[in-house]
Amino acid sequence: MSSEPLQRFFVYAPDKTEDGTFEKRLSVRPEHVEMAKKNIADGIIRVGGFLLTPESIATPDAPKKMIGSTFIVEAASIDEVRKLVEGDIYYKSGVWDADKITILPFLPVTPLN
Repeated sequence: MSSEPLQRFFVYAPDKTEDGTFEKRLSVRPEHVEMAKKNIADGIIRVGGFLLTPESIATPDAPKKMIGSTFIVEAASIDEVRKLVEGDIYYKSGVWDADKITILPFLPVTPLN
């Protein structure tokens, strides 16, 4: 990333809803996780995770169904964040719904660990 002052950004990346998307997510997840770990170690991703259906938490033994991702990124520009998102295997393989991805400047009022 650039040497410009860093801004925080919130990223919402929902998965596509078509049949087979969940299976595709699982098949490319190892590559996604490796990239995320590198970006966390480099201080680019401050916090991140996957989104679940409400039914996923209905009972302690309910199956966990991933339906998207969200994360907070530190970067010099929204264009840098867009490049990061578009370089992710979930984006490139069509897991994330590219038309619904949202990237917004984020100003926390609580500390980020």
